Amino acid sequence: MPEFLLQLLQRLIKQHNLIKQIHSYLITSGHLLYNPSPAPNFKWKTTLLFNALIRAYLNVEQPLKTILLFTEMLAHGALPNDYTFPPLIKTASSLPALASQIGKSLHTQVIKRGVSRDPFVQTSLVNLYGQLGNLSTAHHLFEEMSEPCIVACNAMLDAFCKNGDIGSAIWLFDHMRLRDVFSWTSMINGYGRNGHFAEAIQLFRKMIAGQDVLSRNVKPNEATFVSLLFSCANSDGGRGLHLGKQVHGFILKNEIKSTIFMGTALIDLYGKMGYLGYATAIFTTMAVKKLCTWNAMISSLALNGREKQALDMFQQMKTWLHPNEVTFVAVLSACARAQLVELGLELFQSMLHDFGIVPRMEHYGCVVDLLGRAGLLREAAEFINAMPFEPDASVLGALLGACRIHGATKLANEVATSLLELQPRHSGQYVLLSTIYAGAGRWDHAAALRKTMVEVGIPKTPAYSTISSLRGSVGS
Repeated sequence: MPEFLLQLLQRLIKQHNLIKQIHSYLITSGHLLYNPSPAPNFKWKTTLLFNALIRAYLNVEQPLKTILLFTEMLAHGALPNDYTFPPLIKTASSLPALASQIGKSLHTQVIKRGVSRDPFVQTSLVNLYGQLGNLSTAHHLFEEMSEPCIVACNAMLDAFCKNGDIGSAIWLFDHMRLRDVFSWTSMINGYGRNGHFAEAIQLFRKMIAGQDVLSRNVKPNEATFVSLLFSCANSDGGRGLHLGKQVHGFILKNEIKSTIFMGTALIDLYGKMGYLGYATAIFTTMAVKKLCTWNAMISSLALNGREKQALDMFQQMKTWLHPNEVTFVAVLSACARAQLVELGLELFQSMLHDFGIVPRMEHYGCVVDLLGRAGLLREAAEFINAMPFEPDASVLGALLGACRIHGATKLANEVATSLLELQPRHSGQYVLLSTIYAGAGRWDHAAALRKTMVEVGIPKTPAYSTISSLRGSVGS
């Protein structure tokens, strides 16, 4: 009977209700209880059953149940083996809060059970520590692997990219004996997430050219397109739009099935580039929409002067979806642009009180922008002083921008002093403060600030023109 249930669990790996029924039967029948003297043929029976249940609950996205099963497994004296830990570590890696709480404890169990040299366990741990931001431990574990397979290399590559070590990621990518679509996608995503948008696009072109003998003509997948469209959406001016349209055309031309996340990435692209009609058309035609899709559309509306529509869509979305941190960045931005101060402050307060979402730096920056645009500079400064953590450059930059709009030279000078301490070589802050001085007729201060830029060797970022981009495209 246990053997039959074990096979059944493995076949019904994604049918939640049946998995629960089998689990209940195993509990009531005593098959999961500790047996101090099992028959030789059933020595590992309980371990195999627990392993199957852990994997089954992982596949139906029940992470807490998976971890609870492991604690029950230890309590009942079932011995974990090398098949027990990869799904457990994968479960922990999927949730940052869970990973930080139990990640090291799982690693301790791995060492205690003598399976720390198993390549699947090692790869899982590399991924775990990469998610935790502990790059040195991830790299140390990777270095301990005598012959890391492509999956282990991809895990290390992803860890480098997620933690901003692009130099090491490039080196590993260049020295891999074999590359698959996950290798290319990790690298494209890594470039994009670290602001190297042009390099991400260039790498994609190399990927689809099929000239890399190590990759065996890999084809881009959903994650590849999503990562690429992210870089297009965040590239400067018309260049990003032009390339994004090319990617969209590539998807249509090759009859690649558009997924929820690809559709969402296209909405984000066209919304950021000012093509709201395209973004709306894609949103309307999508049969299934996830929270990220609604967030992208709300943000697109807010960015393109349709603040009321953005807020109406937020109310519509709330009827069946629970907003997240990204949602509130979009709606707070809409309130700021429309100068809806009272509503914006109400939404900010509702984050924690109504939805259990702890405001992050971006949300505080949105509120500062909200108050600043409305000319409530003193309130904005007081709001910053009351923050539970030190403001970053984005928060101070929002207040400095408001000072420029409203000609608040004295406050601008105070804010700029703090801002330049955070970003001493950021040319934009010097230029903005110089503009504020000039606008107030304080030409001596403006000239002195620009002279300081020259003496310190801070170059002024050149302006970018969409027309020049289009000329370049036509010329090529």
